[in-house]
Amino acid sequence: LAGWWLVAASRAQQLPRPSLSLHPSQGVSLGDTVTLCCHLPQPTARVELYQEEKLRSSKEMDQEHDVAEFSLAGIKQEDAVRYQCQYQGLEPVGTSEKSDPVELLVTDHRYPPPGISLGPREYVEMETNITIQCWNQEYGGTIFLHKDGHSAPIQHQEPDGGGTATFILFGVTPADSGTYRCSYHVGAPTFCDSVTASLIH
Repeated sequence: LAGWWLVAASRAQQLPRPSLSLHPSQGVSLGDTVTLCCHLPQPTARVELYQEEKLRSSKEMDQEHDVAEFSLAGIKQEDAVRYQCQYQGLEPVGTSEKSDPVELLVTDHRYPPPGISLGPREYVEMETNITIQCWNQEYGGTIFLHKDGHSAPIQHQEPDGGGTATFILFGVTPADSGTYRCSYHVGAPTFCDSVTASLIH
């Protein structure tokens, strides 16, 4: 019983997780400046920004602010990775868990954008299967499918011999409605956004 009480008390003291957002969240090109905003649920002494699990930057905080901003200037290919933030709480004292990761997608204009198509058509009925095809001609690499509002790709595939990846959404529901994008990763972390396809029920 005593052990159970200690576990329950420990869980009650856990700090709420922060959240992280990118500005701008799309259309970032090599050389641009991106701001990462760590949204804090309570007064905080210090905020840390992590790049692929490694500490990238930290900032001492004024208790009156609930957002910590980190600017990345002159974006390079190696910056196209996942980021998380974490904070040191004041009351209760402790360290929060890291935020959900967000992925910085960088468009390299040396490569053409991939193509995207939605089938059977743009307007679909609930509980049907939807096919989204993405292609990048002869460039190869892994092709990613993104949905606006999600910080990470929802699916990824190696393209077939014709450079096409076929993604299937089974039994779609209203939650699947939205805008989808394709990108591809060639060698270094190079991402290229495509045009969008909107799914409406």
